[in-house]
Amino acid sequence: MSGPVPVIVAVLGLGEAGSLISHDLVAAGAIVRGFDPQAAGPEGVIPTGSDAEACAGAGLVLSLTTAHEAEAALRAAAPGLAPGTLYADLNTGSAGLKLRLAALAEGYGAAFADVAMMAPVPGRGIATPMLVSGPAAAQVTAVLNGLGAKAEVLPGPPGAAASRKLVRSVFYKGMAAAVVESLRAAGAAGCEGWLRENIAEDIGAAMVNRLESGSITHAVRRADEMAAAAELLAELGIPARIAAASRDWLVQLAQESSSPTPGSRGQSSEGR
Repeated sequence: MSGPVPVIVAVLGLGEAGSLISHDLVAAGAIVRGFDPQAAGPEGVIPTGSDAEACAGAGLVLSLTTAHEAEAALRAAAPGLAPGTLYADLNTGSAGLKLRLAALAEGYGAAFADVAMMAPVPGRGIATPMLVSGPAAAQVTAVLNGLGAKAEVLPGPPGAAASRKLVRSVFYKGMAAAVVESLRAAGAAGCEGWLRENIAEDIGAAMVNRLESGSITHAVRRADEMAAAAELLAELGIPARIAAASRDWLVQLAQESSSPTPGSRGQSSEGR
């Protein structure tokens, strides 16, 4: 007697997050087809030559590119999307972007879900807590959880999950900006070691290091995220003082990086 038919999942974007999640999907028994023009997937992922080729035959598509490339990836994937294909966008973007993607997906005959990853992916992989909203939220959540995810349906339209992620990011990215700026000031004042230990007493040395290194390593992506957060706060009628300041600080950090390391189109592995 034959067993259950394996789920076929297409992963668009095989950066840190895409690779970690793809690895776990393969381990869970899914057939994973991946595409990234600049990165190879982990062992077990079937490489393809385009977004459309990756999506051919897939029941679920996970877009793990970046917010900047999310729309282009969906358009490129369109020829490979069969009617009713579940298309989940896991990129950290604005509610407006998610609504545009949902409209595009509907036009291509796909069922769209907005997925927000609510914690860092390393150490969690597919089990990273996720919020899922949009017309296909229930279906996408069911498939993901069947493969080991910890996804939760959030009632509401595309963008509802993204908005939860962004308002949360105001706190985490704001705290990261405060840590980096204060340590630089302490360095100029000749007391960086003292301040680092002082902050570590409150939030832990590992957290200090993660906030500092993450702000520098992922400055470009985080700047985009905080720009989207500032836009959201403006729409809500809330002065975006922290979000805007964090955005500007991250833009500066990105500009200070004189030799950025070429990477894939995919997301970093952080979720906040």
